Amino acid sequence: MNHPAPEEAWRFEGMWQRFEEWLAQNAPADHHTLRSGASSAEIAKLQQEIGFSVHDDLKLLLTKHNGVIPRRSSMGAGGFVLGYSLLDTRGILEWQQNLAAMAREAVEEGYTEEVVGRTAHEQWVPFAQSLTGDLLFVDHRSDHFGGIGEISFGSPEYLWLWPGLGLMFHDMCVAVEGMARLPTLGRRPSVHEARMLEWVVG
Repeated sequence: MNHPAPEEAWRFEGMWQRFEEWLAQNAPADHHTLRSGASSAEIAKLQQEIGFSVHDDLKLLLTKHNGVIPRRSSMGAGGFVLGYSLLDTRGILEWQQNLAAMAREAVEEGYTEEVVGRTAHEQWVPFAQSLTGDLLFVDHRSDHFGGIGEISFGSPEYLWLWPGLGLMFHDMCVAVEGMARLPTLGRRPSVHEARMLEWVVG
């Protein structure tokens, strides 16, 4: 999906508030899984461990909610971000370190072009995980800064989705408010048992 340059109305804070209000009214079980915000110390520790500052939108998301209560099955609530569950600071650090290790190993083994920047990169910061282990991440490379990507470990390379979290949640808001198909991923929203949001392929 092509987007114009970000506008004031599409800033992440406003889009997240709009989406969270929709969850509270229409998918209360999902809304209930949201944890309280991360402390400044938790965010500082995350940034110290990964070695750089996280994007302001991701930092804002963490200050509002430090991830969700983990799901144990596909029938559990909390996978409202396109089927992914928001990670807390510990989960973000764990997955960022995993990707950084994969990238380093690729360089050491001479597979730089095949892996680094395609399936793993130390400046990819995951913020949501599916039950199958796939990830959504915020790109922190200078030439892709703020972009949203999807890693499917059964795919040879990542999928670029949105230029930022604000536009991502803008499109998700439009989709859930109109129960309309999300063109970016070919998924449509559905509310299961009036309690949790699902994203159905097709």
